[in-house]
Amino acid sequence: MARVAVVTGGTRGIGAAISVSLKEAGYLVAATYGGNDEAAKEFHDANAIQVFKWDVGDAEACAAGLAKVEAELGPVDVLVNNAGITRDAMMHKMDFDKWSAVIRTNLDSLFCMTRPLIEGMRERGFGRIINISSINGQKGQMGQTNYSAAKAGVIGFTKALAQETARKGITVNAIAPGYINTEMVAAVPQDVLEKSIISFIPVGRLGEAEEVARCVVFLAADDAAFVTGSTLTVNGGHYIT
Repeated sequence: MARVAVVTGGTRGIGAAISVSLKEAGYLVAATYGGNDEAAKEFHDANAIQVFKWDVGDAEACAAGLAKVEAELGPVDVLVNNAGITRDAMMHKMDFDKWSAVIRTNLDSLFCMTRPLIEGMRERGFGRIINISSINGQKGQMGQTNYSAAKAGVIGFTKALAQETARKGITVNAIAPGYINTEMVAAVPQDVLEKSIISFIPVGRLGEAEEVARCVVFLAADDAAFVTGSTLTVNGGHYIT
């Protein structure tokens, strides 16, 4: 019987690539999204992957949404916490709404999504939790104190939970992508992209969403049982830890 995987923010960008790659690897996938109904419908129609809409920063919505997923697809074995937003501003110009929106979606969501699933995973003796951090959670980024703080928190969450669950057959790992060829990065002016980003990436190009997705498929596999508490950097050598 196919294992069930939930991917938050799973209908666009890196999340969409993860959802598709997990499906191709034999998983039964549920992709969640927060607001773009049109994109979610296009993704569902193109890939025949079920989509579910809720706010990943709302604990009650996550509990209800995951209960619906499990009722329709079965117990969740793999959770990919991928959903994320940016609200960039220099600290002296950042307001609390920009701060809290990013912390809520990018960090609070890990608790809201993991808490309803963790007991079931412990009881079944199997689970894979894969949290998508960022290069900017490792090195920081000017104008992104909110985003960098949240993505650094993702790594701390990963390390702590990995220790709690290791003996229960549950692995918890993080992936820290660098600059990936998505809509978000494509919005950066070309001259800025070339001079300020790509020129600092040793491999000389942006990453592709599918390259991150392949790392998720590896960490989700039964064969990855001895890998936990790790942060896998996928950044073309841009930042080496």
